[in-house]
Order: sequence, then C-alpha cells, then structure tokens
Amino acid sequence: MGLKAISRDGQPVQTSFLRSMWAVVWKDTTAEFRSRELLSAMLVFSLLVVLIFNFALELNARERQEVTAGVIWVTIAFAGTLGLNRSMAVEKDGNCLDGLLLAPVDRAAIYFGKVISNLLFMLIVMVIILPIYSILYNQNLFVPGLLGTIVLGIIGYVVSGTLLASMSVQTRTRDVLLPILHLPVALPVVIAAVRASAYFLQGQPMDLIWPSINLLIGYNVIFTAAAYMLFDFVVQE
Repeated sequence: MGLKAISRDGQPVQTSFLRSMWAVVWKDTTAEFRSRELLSAMLVFSLLVVLIFNFALELNARERQEVTAGVIWVTIAFAGTLGLNRSMAVEKDGNCLDGLLLAPVDRAAIYFGKVISNLLFMLIVMVIILPIYSILYNQNLFVPGLLGTIVLGIIGYVVSGTLLASMSVQTRTRDVLLPILHLPVALPVVIAAVRASAYFLQGQPMDLIWPSINLLIGYNVIFTAAAYMLFDFVVQE
C-alpha cells in the first residue's frame, strides 16, 4: 500500500491544504459581507468610471461599440487594484496577516484563499456593473465569449495582483506602490483581454480571437505557478 503524506494536524496534506484555503475564503467573505467596505469602494469606483465615460463621450452607436472593451477593462483594472490593495491592507492593519503566517498551514493555501476571495469580490462587482453599462451604452454585453474573456482576464489580474499586494502591503507607500508594480506586470492581460473583448463584440471569427485567449490562459498558468513558488518568500520579507 502506498504511503500518504500527513500534515501536522494529522490530516492528509491535500485535505489540510484545501481546508486551510477555504478557511481563508470563509474568513474574508464573512468579514466583507459584514462590513461591506471593500465591495462598496469597488462598486462606487466602478460606477463613477462608467458614468464619467458615458457623459464625457458623446458617441454614436458604432463608436460606442468600439470603445466598450476599453472602458470595461479600465473599470476592471482600476477597481481591481483598489480591491487588491484594500484586501491586504485590512489584513495588515488588523494584524491578521501575522496570525495567518503563524498558523501551521501551507502558506500557498493562504495565497490561494486570498486569490479566490478577491476573485469572488471582483466578479460580484462585474455582475452589477455589466447590466448598468449595457443600459447606459445601449450595448449588449451578455455575449458568452465576452463573459468568458472577462473571467479569464480577471483571474490573471487577481493572480498576479494578490502576490504583488502581499509584497507592497509591507511598505508605508502601499497605496502608491501596488499600481506602480502591478499595472506593468498585468499589461499583457489587459491588452489581450481588450483585444479579445473587442473582437467578440464585433463578431469577428475565432481564428482572430484565439491568439489573445491563448495569451490569457498562458499568463494565468505561468503566474499561478510562479506565485505558488514565490509567495512563501514574499511574505517572509
């Protein structure tokens, strides 16, 4: 019979990892749904961006279709950065981060727990924003390919952003440092997502869209693996 790896609490390693990860997700979501600080800030910021673009750009139907992908991803990028920064700042200010790091669990489980909770918050915001955008811009955004692209792009943005937020939260200038660090790293995601989103809205053939989708998938895989290996070293410093 094969031997099973056992963690410190006597549970199989895989079970212990998943339990630890979902414990972090449960903690974050429970705390957020009680305070609603993070979701409120992201939602208000996203609404402001959509409204400002709506009133600032006097466009006809065709021009609105051309700028839709850009406006969506500007909203995601800046609201996402605000959310990532705030999610780690709450942990640091309340000394919760030190408690998590002292827990006898794999630190990668902490990272993936934060990724899932941040991803959940961003998706909730987008579920609210997309119908509002559709009404204001008279643009149908409920295209399966577009929605899939948004999910892929948000995953990539959160995967890299959570790692860098864990790094920048240790500094005094964390509110400024995270956008400076993250936006250049996330630029491939934003460019590929904007291009794929625009193509889906224009009804372009999949042969034109697949390169951008493949770039998003490759980015997600590479940064997930990199974050899994580097998170322990990042939070130790």
